[in-house]
Amino acid sequence: MLSWTVHQALIKAKLAPYLGFLHSTQFRKPSLMCDFQELYRHLMDDFLIHYCQQLKMKDFIVKVEDMSRNKKGKRVYLNDTQTRDLMKQLDKFFESFIEVPRIRVGKKQTIETFINEEAFLFANFLREGKEIWKPRSIV
Repeated sequence: MLSWTVHQALIKAKLAPYLGFLHSTQFRKPSLMCDFQELYRHLMDDFLIHYCQQLKMKDFIVKVEDMSRNKKGKRVYLNDTQTRDLMKQLDKFFESFIEVPRIRVGKKQTIETFINEEAFLFANFLREGKEIWKPRSIV
């Protein structure tokens, strides 16, 4: 979900998600999206750690799958109910308000809006040829 949110923000800012700086440029790998999402990875880590601390054994299922041509193995997945809950909680997370004021309005904003604004600020930095870009951060 973070990748998708960042990808959309870069597209809205009219930036090419495949032309990055830090991650290697490979076929079908959106390296700028990978670079830009690093700014927010800690938010996802915190969310997932907190979410996973609430999980119980009954929230998982084990599936036997083909691992290679002649080998089967077991994989553990969240059950369907828990997967839907995780997605719902992630949606709420991206819609939650943070203390970083919006650029023009100056009011609180959601995490998703914050990521969109940062993409626009980054695009302006690139287009204006400034020497330094310092991203705002969520603590």
